[in-house]
Amino acid sequence: MTNQNLTTGSIWRLHHGDQEIARLTVTGADMPWTHAEAETLPGFEEFSPLFAEQERAVDEEDWDRADACCTRIRGALTMTFPDGSPVAEFMLHIHDDGTAGWRWHDKPFDAVNQ
Repeated sequence: MTNQNLTTGSIWRLHHGDQEIARLTVTGADMPWTHAEAETLPGFEEFSPLFAEQERAVDEEDWDRADACCTRIRGALTMTFPDGSPVAEFMLHIHDDGTAGWRWHDKPFDAVNQ
């Protein structure tokens, strides 16, 4: 993990397959969370309902449903660091107000826990 990835203004990218569907411009960090402004791009609209469902689940403290949403998000989307390299694991929230927050790790969670 490098501090350069957390520099205010650095841009992380969200992808569905080869298509970039969002740019996340870092506004700050409160470890382990990174905060950003989210610029959604064509292709994001397919996933907007999933992020909205995740936000509702968190608001309702329905952690099983929130975890299921997170699993679906990670199964469908990938994230890259500002240098373009892949983020091995992430837990991403994109809010309807255009902000985002995520936790990440540069190794798969299964490898971290071994």
